[in-house]
Formats: sequence, structure tokens, C-alpha cells
Amino acid sequence: MPLRLRGEWNLKQVVIATRNQGKLREFRSLLSETGWKILGLADLSILTDHEESGRTFAENARHKALAYSLETDLPVLADDSGLEVFAMAGMPGIYSARYAGPNATDADRIEKLLEELEKAAASRGARFVCALALARGGDLLVEVEGECHGEIALRPRGTNGFGYDPIFVFADLGRTYAELSEGEKNRVSHRARAVRRLLEELSD
Repeated sequence: MPLRLRGEWNLKQVVIATRNQGKLREFRSLLSETGWKILGLADLSILTDHEESGRTFAENARHKALAYSLETDLPVLADDSGLEVFAMAGMPGIYSARYAGPNATDADRIEKLLEELEKAAASRGARFVCALALARGGDLLVEVEGECHGEIALRPRGTNGFGYDPIFVFADLGRTYAELSEGEKNRVSHRARAVRRLLEELSD
């Protein structure tokens, strides 16, 4: 790499449309072999917040990618991802980050989800979904999705990762995302799978 995009663009720098340091750190690791310089919104002093008003992860990722790509000359990669619990009709889903209110912590969101799932008294099956959209100058270049199936733990386990990682048990390993090393998670996670599909789409 670097990878060649349509229009003979060589991708050397990419802006990740996030201020979430955990997510940005994960993208830097997942894209470490591309040779790209990975920037966050804060690195470009972009202060705008674009509302996630879509009905799906893909719609939200597309909206953010297109909107932020008009604020920089660089290509913008936007991610919308979240946890869907089957017994809760797919909640928290696209509301994963806002599930317990605008100022809630990861711990607050986990506590609320576990309480709601206990009331449901049903299967603990769940999946993580990640939608990615890459845009430049208001043009959408690529859209992909990745997902990972598992179940919700009875209580938080592990200290790695962020978000709902401590309660999502990856089925194949029997451990939560937060119990996996960074390398293990980056081989199996929903975001890792989406990134692999993105790179496949961009490769010559």
C-alpha cells in the first residue's frame, strides 16, 4: 500500500470521523499496515457535530462521512457501530452511545442494558455491527459492514477495550471483548471485519 482509489487518488492520510479516543486508537491499530497517517477530528480542529439521524448504522456512517468530507480536503472514514440484543428487539442498536442519556458513562450504559435484559428474561444472544463509509469532497467512495455474533455476559468481565466490550462474549472464544488482548480483538471484532472488507474494496 498505499491503496489507489478511483480518480487515481493515492490515499496517504485519512480522517476518522470521531472524537472517541478508544475508537480512534482501534482504527490506528487496524490500519497500521496501510502506511496511512490516521487523523481524528480533533487533529484538524473540526468542532462540528453532525446529528446521527439515520435509521440504520449504514445511513449514519454515510451521513457523517459525506458531511465531514466537506470540511477537509482529506478523505474521511466514518464509522457507526453498536450492539444489538436480540431479546430487546435489537436495542440499543443505533442508540448504543446514547442509550443511558447524553452524559452517561460506559458503566452507566452497561448497567442499564443488563437491567433491561434481566427484565426481558430471555435469550442473551447479541451481535455487534459496524458500518463504514469513506467519502471525499462530498462524494461517497465505499460502504461496507462487518458484524460479530455472541451473547451478553451476566456481569462485566475484563478491563480492555471500551463501550460495551466488558459484557459482549465473543462466541468462538468464550471471552468478552474486554478480556481479549488488542491483537485478539483486532482479528475477530465487527470493526476489524468491516475494515478488512474496506481494504478489499479499495485494493487494485
